[in-house]
Amino acid sequence: MSESYNHIISKLQQGDQKVWRDVVNKYSDQLFGYLMSLCSDHSIASDITQLTFVSLFEYRFKLNPDYPLKSFLYKTAYNKFVNYYHKEKSLSRLHEQYHYILEDSFYNKPDGDLAKEIAIMNSLIENLPKRTREIFTLKKKRGLQNDEISKALSISVKTVESHITKAFKLLREGIKQSS
Repeated sequence: MSESYNHIISKLQQGDQKVWRDVVNKYSDQLFGYLMSLCSDHSIASDITQLTFVSLFEYRFKLNPDYPLKSFLYKTAYNKFVNYYHKEKSLSRLHEQYHYILEDSFYNKPDGDLAKEIAIMNSLIENLPKRTREIFTLKKKRGLQNDEISKALSISVKTVESHITKAFKLLREGIKQSS
């Protein structure tokens, strides 16, 4: 392993901000391009690039000088992308369940039952925590995408996803209790 590489690892572990900036400047565009090739979504690639550098910062004391930094960054970026993909896939299933429940309620219930279920759903939505309700309403009632909500509220896409997941969980629990 080259002396300069060991020096970079050592400086990162010491918290040297100049070396940190140099590493970020050197690899951020490369990682972003790599992630764009995986997902073709600017927002997701940007978020995962940032999360990769957060991981580098968190694990800087555990870096192995015999393992190339570039390999660590690419492996971390890939793992974060896979985790995102699995989470997004599970979130998509929740969205499908939500729409199925609504369709089932609409087509298979007498009008009185439907009105009652809509009232229950609206009540459950109103009882969501304030921020979760706000994000859920923007997503489901106004039809905004996660990245649009993220920009409008100045929060990360991951935070939006977390609130949407939380809303679905609370709504499912509320529906079960009201049945």
